[in-house]
Amino acid sequence: MKARIWTAVFLLIAGLGHAQEFELGKVTKAELAEAAHPVEPDAPAAILFQSGKTYMDYSDAQGFTLVTDVEIRIKIYKKEGYDWANKTVKYYIGQKPTEQINFSKAVTYNLVNGNIEKTKLKSEGEFDEKINKFWAAKKITMPNVKEGSVIEYRYTLYSPFLGNVSDWQFQSSIPVNHSKYVTKFPEYFMFKTNFKGFLMPTITTTSDTRTHNFTTKERGEDVSTSFDTHKMSFNEAVTTYTANKMPSMKDEDFVSNINNYVSTVEHELTAIQYPNSPIKSLSTTWEDLAKTIYDSESFGAELKKTGYFEEDLKTITSGMVSNEEKAAAIFNFVKSRMNWNGYYDYTCTDGVKKAYKDKVGNAAEINLMLTAMLRSAGISANPVLVSTRDNGIAFFPNRSAYNYVVCAIEKNESVVLLDATDKYALPNILPVRALNWYGRIIREHGSSAVVDLMPTYASKDVVKMIASIDSQGKLTGKLRDEYFDYNAFLYRSRYAGFSKESYLEKLEKHFSGLEIADDYAVSSDDFSKPVVESYSFTHNGISEIIGDKIYFFPMVFFAQHENPFKQDKREYPVDFVFPNQDKYSITINLPEGYAVESIPAPTMVTLGNAGKFSYNITSNGKQVQLVSSIDINEAVISPDDYGALRDFFKAMIDKQNERVVLKKL
Repeated sequence: MKARIWTAVFLLIAGLGHAQEFELGKVTKAELAEAAHPVEPDAPAAILFQSGKTYMDYSDAQGFTLVTDVEIRIKIYKKEGYDWANKTVKYYIGQKPTEQINFSKAVTYNLVNGNIEKTKLKSEGEFDEKINKFWAAKKITMPNVKEGSVIEYRYTLYSPFLGNVSDWQFQSSIPVNHSKYVTKFPEYFMFKTNFKGFLMPTITTTSDTRTHNFTTKERGEDVSTSFDTHKMSFNEAVTTYTANKMPSMKDEDFVSNINNYVSTVEHELTAIQYPNSPIKSLSTTWEDLAKTIYDSESFGAELKKTGYFEEDLKTITSGMVSNEEKAAAIFNFVKSRMNWNGYYDYTCTDGVKKAYKDKVGNAAEINLMLTAMLRSAGISANPVLVSTRDNGIAFFPNRSAYNYVVCAIEKNESVVLLDATDKYALPNILPVRALNWYGRIIREHGSSAVVDLMPTYASKDVVKMIASIDSQGKLTGKLRDEYFDYNAFLYRSRYAGFSKESYLEKLEKHFSGLEIADDYAVSSDDFSKPVVESYSFTHNGISEIIGDKIYFFPMVFFAQHENPFKQDKREYPVDFVFPNQDKYSITINLPEGYAVESIPAPTMVTLGNAGKFSYNITSNGKQVQLVSSIDINEAVISPDDYGALRDFFKAMIDKQNERVVLKKL
């Protein structure tokens, strides 16, 4: 018995030791044979381990260089996980010396006839891509990837920018079995650490002493040169962050950017103090960052260029007196003339003059051009720096905190936001990508201020219907649907280029059982008015006949049947993008020979000040009339209010699924 116990203890210790030995090249048959992740069996892939280290290297020629080494091993379970065999790492090239990156030890492992087969990455699987004049990317595509493969690689990023410490994410969209990140910073550099997400890693801190030998040369009076070797020693602060068994991040419905909630550590360089030198503070405020951007050649200098548009500006504003007229004309001119190339940026790539000539530009070129034209027309316009929803929310000022720019017209206490990159945008109707909390307006004299980017008023969707239900339960009627503000913008954006036939097919598929007649019409060309749809229809799916009774949904095919908020608890805010109101006015004529036996009771459900659902149904014996409204008054609902929101939707959906009962006379 004692022998068995000691054997078990030994095996346990040995197993733990093996489990904690994370080293490239030591892929096991057990890893290759694993058919599914033990905790998340539906996961298409999993990160078996990821290990990173950021430290400062020193050379006599260049001084300190920031180095980040990353090693990673990934298991591919399913074809849906093949994308994890590709890796892209961005690096900065906007200033010399530039950052540099290289990949190494990139291997795909497969289990073939019980043996481990290795396939190394060759040069044709590695690519360099220039994104713009500031950024480039190195990409790899791993070879011979199959279901069951294990891939691993290492990459090293060298940066002369000592404050450019990459964020380390402990979580991903797939499970992460083990994640370890180590920082080793010399005593001369002071960093502030920021965390985001809901799961914290384990943190340990130690210190090391490093010694560097360097040589100096001195020229003597006899023109000879003498060389002296010196020794430099300094302390290093070593911090180790460790996380195990990190669950995958599910990109749930109504989440703006899941990366805002991923467990992440960030580092901000706040000060430098070399020996026998005063401390140099590097703490940057948002105001400082905005001014630096404004003063750059690819931003502020581009705003001052005007000659390229002056003749066109005179023509499009000819005869106009009010600034409102001029602003509308200029905005529409830039929208119609310019074509966005799809690149986000707050700096110009080719410049506003070339973009104007070619009629193509990035976000900065188009919206800085718009700002300059408005200013030339005597309108108080300024650029607004934005971090798009994809870029996330920055916790401290840094080079990548913003990645986009729009335009703002200031008048008295109001701000009107404009974005000419989108043909369907309107004043204060920005593309959804730009609706990300707050931006920063930069004024001509150098000051800056926070600007709220989020819509404050509800965008409406108003449905009016008159229909008749026959003794077979078939519904026939006419419908008018009006889309206002953001609802109109989204309609125009989504269905631009759709043929009538394609759109109607999509609409009939969305409302299963709906058949739309040939009289379908839509009015959407006048952007100053709502989009209006009207059509006749038939529908066979809203009623059920049992015996001498007809049961039907008074919300007809607009009734929502499933609660989008199912989980008991939610850690992320619920993002509706913009406040909205759905209003329904539905009149249904009853079939001859039938009377109303019962109708749903009126109700009103509130979500504090954030929402309201009202439902009122009446009958005069020949008709059933329903008036209902769903109001979501806040674009973002806190996770603290998630339970109330879930219950609000449950009550609303339960009511929408109550039926009118008709009884045959």
